[in-house]
Formats: sequence, structure tokens, C-alpha cells
Amino acid sequence: MNKWLYIGKRLLLLIPTVWGCATLTFFLLKLTPGDPAVQALGPKASKQALDALRESWGLNDPLWQQYLRFLGDLCTGNLGTSYSAKAPVAELIASRLPVTLIIMVLAAVFAVVIALPLSVWVATSGNRVVTEFVRILNAVAQGWPTFFLGAILLQVFAIQLGWFPIGSVSGGVDVAALVLPSLAVAVSIAPIIVRSLTQSLQDSVNSEYVNFGKAKGLSYRKVLFGYALRNGSISAVSVLGIQVGFLVGGTLVVENVFAVPGLGQLLMDSVMKRDLPVVQTLTVVFGIIVVLVYLITDLVYGALDPRAAKRG
Repeated sequence: MNKWLYIGKRLLLLIPTVWGCATLTFFLLKLTPGDPAVQALGPKASKQALDALRESWGLNDPLWQQYLRFLGDLCTGNLGTSYSAKAPVAELIASRLPVTLIIMVLAAVFAVVIALPLSVWVATSGNRVVTEFVRILNAVAQGWPTFFLGAILLQVFAIQLGWFPIGSVSGGVDVAALVLPSLAVAVSIAPIIVRSLTQSLQDSVNSEYVNFGKAKGLSYRKVLFGYALRNGSISAVSVLGIQVGFLVGGTLVVENVFAVPGLGQLLMDSVMKRDLPVVQTLTVVFGIIVVLVYLITDLVYGALDPRAAKRG
């Protein structure tokens, strides 16, 4: 029962998060320069045509009416129609959401795959040279902007070597085309996980329960992976969950670098075209994704440390 109460409390956070994202996005877009009607019809359109389009989109209504209508549409699931694509916003997002989710999942997996062996290496070697090498490697990896690393990966592994395809494939998305974008995002967050996991592993390796395992005659591998790594990974899981904001931001960048048809590319195109229904809805979608990832992080944390769920 505690578990379901824990999940329910976290899901309730969706309500203020969605409302906050929706409200902030709505008013910020109203403050930005530009006219959606002019963007749609062009600067040479007649005043009558522009006024008619604004009226049909409800842009001539008082701001408070537009805001309440926007919140009402969100509550009823009526996401409207894209100004530029002339297609339902829900269909546009649904067609691109899997791409972004795959990149986020792959990036998280790659980040763990990169961070885990480096952390174990530093924590168990006791070698200062190894520690300094990994520290410098972390500094270099974290200092590279995601778009810069993405451009390098694209040029070397996709264009020159031809190991990976670029962009989308007709009839769907080639997962192989998402490997390089995911790797670019993973490299940007892996150093933070390395630092956290290394410190936790070092504390675990020197802890009493690990010494107790050794005293029982357990093998070094059993002690390392059964005791030290399980307990040391708790803080790393929290760090990975906290990095979801950077994960989403990195996804938005690399999708445009690699010409991947995900939500990030859709958001950038919609911002440039002043496509308000798409931008407003995408912001809410990203807010929901962040809260759900935090929920998953809490559940994993609770599985590793049951005391966390009881405290929650």
C-alpha cells in the first residue's frame, strides 16, 4: 500500500507541473515579437486577410479569454490544429514522440555504460594515475558542447566512415540513426555520473558491510557487485534522474544537428514559425516527461533503498 501511495503522490505532481508549464509558456509566447498571422500569410498579405485569420484563430479575443480557452482545451484533450502544418497537433506530436523517447532512453543507457566501468576502475584500482586520467577525461567530455560533439560524430562516423545512417527512413525511424545522437547526449551527462558513482563506490568499498562480506569468504567479484555496487549505485541513480533536464535539452539540440524528426526538431521549427498551438503543447509534453522520469527514478531509488519509499 505504501508503494502505491508513493506513486500516487508523485503522479499528483503532474497537475501543478502541467499547469505551471502551460501558464508560463502561454504568457511568454504572448510577450515574444511576431505575428502568427503574418508568419502564415506573409508580410504582403492584406489587412483584411490578416484580421480574418486572427479572428479564426481567436487571437483577437482578450488575453484572459485566450488563456482560459487554452487551459480548457488542455483539460479536454483538444490540442488544436497546427498553424503551419494544418494538421492536428496531437497527430504531429504522436508521430515524433517515439523518436525523442528512444534517444532519451539510449542516451541514459549509454551514459551508464560509459560511467560504470570508469567508476569501478577508479574506485578499485587505488592508482593515482588512473584517477587523474579519468578526471581529465571527465573534464574534456563535459567541456564539449553537445552540438559540437554531435557534429564531430556525424562527420566522422556517419559521413566519412558511413557506419551509421543519417536522419529518418521512409516509413519509420531507423534506430541505428539514433545511436550517434544518443551517444552525443550521453557523453555530456556521463562525467557527472562518474563522479557521483566513483565517490559512492569508494565509500562502499571501505564500508563495514563490505568488510563483513570479505570476512565471510565471499569472492571479490561477489563483494564488489553484490554489496558495494548495489549500495554505491543509489546516489548515481539520483544523479541520473536529476540530469533528465539536461537529457531533454540535449535531445532538442542533437535532433536538429542530426536532422532527426523528433519533438526537438518540431519544437524549433514551430518556434521559428510562431506556431503557438504546437509550441504550447510541446512544452507541456516535456514537463510531463520530466515528471514521469523523476517518478521512475524515485521507484528505482526505492527498490535499491526501501527506506526511501517509507520516507516518501
